[in-house]
Amino acid sequence: MNIDSIQNGFVIDHIPAGRGMKLYELLDLESLDCSIALIKNVGSRNMGKKDMIKIDAAIPINFDIIGFISPEVTVNIIRDGKIVEKKSMALPKVLTGVIRCKNPRCITSCEQELVQKFKLTDPEQRVYRCIYCETKANYDN
Repeated sequence: MNIDSIQNGFVIDHIPAGRGMKLYELLDLESLDCSIALIKNVGSRNMGKKDMIKIDAAIPINFDIIGFISPEVTVNIIRDGKIVEKKSMALPKVLTGVIRCKNPRCITSCEQELVQKFKLTDPEQRVYRCIYCETKANYDN
């Protein structure tokens, strides 16, 4: 399989196998009009298998989404065909507009214009809580 190198854009690497599609959806990459490669189950010495996403466009990226889905991911920023920066991700302290509160009595269920906001309360278990009602949300929500 041949996938061309990119000139300007991003390579999202070290995505745990099977999470690449979720990241693709949350970053809304299907709406872009540029070359994007989602590579699943690539062999990796350290991880066994991994996913990768290559985006051949210098677009704004929400790094909080990437950190939320897979804090072990690295993002390579490419300009003129060369890596100019490598970013290591981490769990974001606050998530805004990424996940929804599942509590039907939460103010965000009634007031649709309120932005869904969650704060990280337990980094080891990857637990986020709604800032309005304290309802627990995990990665799977």
